[in-house]
Amino acid sequence: MPAITADTLTLPRIATTALDAVERPVKSVTRGPRGFEGEGFPVVRAFAGASAADLDPFVHMDQMGEVEYEPGEPKGTSWHPHRGFETVTYMIDGRFQHQDSTGGGGIIENGATQWMTAGAGILHIETPPAELVESGGTFHGIQLWVNLPASDKFIAPKYQNLEAQQSTLVASADGGALVRIIAGEIDGHGGPGATHTPITFAHATIAAGGRLSMPWRADFNALAYVLSGHGSVGAEGRPISQGNLVVFGKGDALTVSADVTQDANSPALEVLLLGGKPIREPIVQYGPFVMNTKQQLIEAIEDFNAGRLGVIPPDALMPHTSSR
Repeated sequence: MPAITADTLTLPRIATTALDAVERPVKSVTRGPRGFEGEGFPVVRAFAGASAADLDPFVHMDQMGEVEYEPGEPKGTSWHPHRGFETVTYMIDGRFQHQDSTGGGGIIENGATQWMTAGAGILHIETPPAELVESGGTFHGIQLWVNLPASDKFIAPKYQNLEAQQSTLVASADGGALVRIIAGEIDGHGGPGATHTPITFAHATIAAGGRLSMPWRADFNALAYVLSGHGSVGAEGRPISQGNLVVFGKGDALTVSADVTQDANSPALEVLLLGGKPIREPIVQYGPFVMNTKQQLIEAIEDFNAGRLGVIPPDALMPHTSSR
């Protein structure tokens, strides 16, 4: 898992949880089913089985892979629309290529993040570059959908490219965990992502036998998703493993611990940490549109069919078909 790494002994430390902090209890632990997205790349539907009210302001998340493609096998998505939310694509391992109708785009690879604000409407494509299709290779990433409040549903689309080296790196109090902060903040350490909806998005690597205990904003919800490895969460020590989504209850601190024994192919516990300020507005979703009313969905479909959500550029990127 080559997402950016560092010597935790040289990094700033997250403060030890205060004695009067309220530890967040574990509200639920679910496991998402496996499926396929786009042209047929494998995903885990990370949020399946969790309450939408507990997820707010997050709408959807897929773990893409982890898969080792043979030559000719890598797949992505073709051109498609979005409106009403933001997409966050975090490539942990491998490469993905992006292009959108506003001119945004580029290669996302090995710890980089693409942050696309769809807002009023955008067309985009995400597909493995031609050389990866031909050679095959590892593919592992996350796509997260972050809702926008009604006041921001129709803002102008925007694209942010966050390279791996831009992530803010911090360590747990004992140095046993590396935390990459991509957006929001943890204990005063802020990530580079600029968000319309206040959230925290981070990737933690917890060494075997290590423990990550840290403060968490009381007005945010708190989620943990296990990318790989085994461990436990909360004061209760609820067991967790790859594919589990943890929803924490109320409080201002949370704890994630790694088991002493890990799998040979996963020497540490890898966890995504997510939180945000709930929007608490109606959500009506249809495919790539996340709106507040059914009428807005109808209008989104009509606008897409009429070409008002953007135009595919003349030099458009297209999915590469292997010659093999």
